[in-house]
Amino acid sequence: QLQLVESGGGWVQPGGSLKLSCTVSGLTLDYVAIGWFRQAPGEEREGVSCISKDARRTYYADSVKGRFTISRDNAKNTVYLQMNNLRPEDTAVYYCAAGNLAVCSTWEPDFGAWGQGTQVTVSS
Repeated sequence: QLQLVESGGGWVQPGGSLKLSCTVSGLTLDYVAIGWFRQAPGEEREGVSCISKDARRTYYADSVKGRFTISRDNAKNTVYLQMNNLRPEDTAVYYCAAGNLAVCSTWEPDFGAWGQGTQVTVSS
């Protein structure tokens, strides 16, 4: 059974950094693309970033471009989201999701397995 577990969330002051991890079990990471999504209180969930199976393709939402970096270590079955220069508007629950995609996507129906989420809070 495919399972995803996020970690690395927490509280940080504006301008700070956090590195989220998404560890996958039940399937070799090579077979799936991984997306990161987030949901702020009272808002719809939005796609933040994605990395393809072979790591050759990545996607970033405009709101995080230049600040967030997605990467994957297939040997550790883990995908990372390095988040720098965090802003209060980045506060949300962050989810990773796995999809059997040839390319990147942030369309939620493309992803069949989801983690439980990790809270990121950016405030002073």
